[in-house]
Amino acid sequence: MTADALDLAGIGIGPFNLSLAAQLDSAPAVSARFFDRRMEFAWHPGMMLFGVEMQTSILKDLVTATNPTSPWSFISYLVAHRRFYQFLNAEYEAVPRREFADYLGWVARGLPSLTFGAAVEEVRAMDRGFSLRVGEETVPARNLSIGVGKVPGLPGWAEALPETMAFHSSDAVRRLRDLRSGRVAVIGGGQSGAEIVDALLDRPDMAVEWVSRRPNFEPLDATPFTNEIFTPAYVRDFHRLPEGLRIAHTRRQLLASDGISATTLRKLYRRLYEEKLSSPSPNSREVSLRPHRNVIAAERNGSSIRLTMQNGFDGAVEQVAVDAVILATGYRFVLPSFADSLKPRIAVNSLGEPVLAEDFSLVWDGPADNRIFVLNAGRHSHGIAEPQLSLAAWRSAVIANALLGREQFNVGQPQPIVRWASGRADLPNASYLGEAAE
Repeated sequence: MTADALDLAGIGIGPFNLSLAAQLDSAPAVSARFFDRRMEFAWHPGMMLFGVEMQTSILKDLVTATNPTSPWSFISYLVAHRRFYQFLNAEYEAVPRREFADYLGWVARGLPSLTFGAAVEEVRAMDRGFSLRVGEETVPARNLSIGVGKVPGLPGWAEALPETMAFHSSDAVRRLRDLRSGRVAVIGGGQSGAEIVDALLDRPDMAVEWVSRRPNFEPLDATPFTNEIFTPAYVRDFHRLPEGLRIAHTRRQLLASDGISATTLRKLYRRLYEEKLSSPSPNSREVSLRPHRNVIAAERNGSSIRLTMQNGFDGAVEQVAVDAVILATGYRFVLPSFADSLKPRIAVNSLGEPVLAEDFSLVWDGPADNRIFVLNAGRHSHGIAEPQLSLAAWRSAVIANALLGREQFNVGQPQPIVRWASGRADLPNASYLGEAAE
């Protein structure tokens, strides 16, 4: 590896690599460049529906948790745009997602280490580092940070549906505009599904079927003791658990990370209530809420799709015909194709996911001082907070410290309020949680 090799090459510029770049901006000893194939920064543009809100505090931005004097904080953004006082006066219960997206774009436009319009085509392991093929350029680097995000997670029954009749929520903004009147099924009982239902209620020509496997349309658990899960102390205790316990805990904690905001639930319920008041006629448009349903099949029948569902409440099998299906079914991690040559050298867990060390680097058979950090792939290694914005600044500080070999950022934490771990080393590598883990 040549002397002019980068200390870090970042691939993908989403919020997590953006956070790392912002933290490293105050650590000039680290030479870093970040690459993205897109021409400019964009954060989930397909889900920027009108009125959507954040589920995370503005203090959990890119840097503040470990570097509060950084010029790249959300507070700095407000001051730079002369909106500090008006923002406070607005008294938001939750920050508009469009504003947080604008903040992220402001940071992306200001950091000199970012390069857009530069697709990383291939990464190869070399002696004491890596070689990246970026267009016509070859970029040597000692360490990598992969933050390309996840891909839409589609259930098996939906894979054969034509794209003209079914689409993932990640493309909602564009595709909702093109929907004609008719009956639409929204599959998924999380925040994304709720936001899409809310948008469809603006269309009086649309009948809506909202389908979820969950027993009800349930709120995000954002209460204080649950939020202890989103702290570094919990993440460290979680990472030390055997794999079976970690997987069981993440299943049990679903509503701590993937419930619906209480404000969204109240808004939807009130809209449905008011619709019934204003349209008591049996011929009014139908909005049918179907929780505890597992879709087991989907069949195209001419211009409609017939969904077959198992009702978990009473065991019945139901069918409904719709004109379009919107899949608010989440995302899954896939190691990108540019890393194909590295895949045989990477350790995976029982779910086929990469194994991450405590500092968020992959466990692989290469040199220990040539790390491959992977962001947004550690739900079952670091807990449900890992894919969330909540700990982005802390994780970036952990990675920056690992690159520097010293504690540039103070990532230490006081004794947690909740005592999670027993301190025992002889833990079983299996779930003892029974039904609570399902």
